[in-house]
Amino acid sequence: MRCPFCGSENTAVKDSRPAEDNTAVRRRRGCDNCGARFTTFERVQLREITVIKRDGKRSAFERNKLVRSVSIALRKRPVTPEQIEQLVSGINRKLESSGETEVSSSDIGEMVMESLRAVDPVGYVRYASVYRDFGDPADFAQFIEQSALEDD
Repeated sequence: MRCPFCGSENTAVKDSRPAEDNTAVRRRRGCDNCGARFTTFERVQLREITVIKRDGKRSAFERNKLVRSVSIALRKRPVTPEQIEQLVSGINRKLESSGETEVSSSDIGEMVMESLRAVDPVGYVRYASVYRDFGDPADFAQFIEQSALEDD
């Protein structure tokens, strides 16, 4: 593993432990060259997943993009980084275990909304406002009203 600070390939693992409900391995590493310490995560990847965007373009699924978008929706909310990792890991597992190599961005968006709804209602609405492209305050009211009806 290359050191992110000095670029040296001479690094050593100092500590390893399971992370994210045993779906990843967290490794503390140290650089023999500059002495810096850093953390890496190792995850199993069952298959490459291609995301089909709304405009028809295809791109590789990037877990970090999903983490970033969920984190933005949950910014300043009482949700821990560990909960975000669990949410994203759950979505990632669903995608990989589905057997599909291509998935639409709208399917991923619906999975995220379903997961956010269970974790934090405000984050759920925030994500929906971007995902569903709300353009007017009435869109928020209509979405919240519709969500309330689905809960009943």
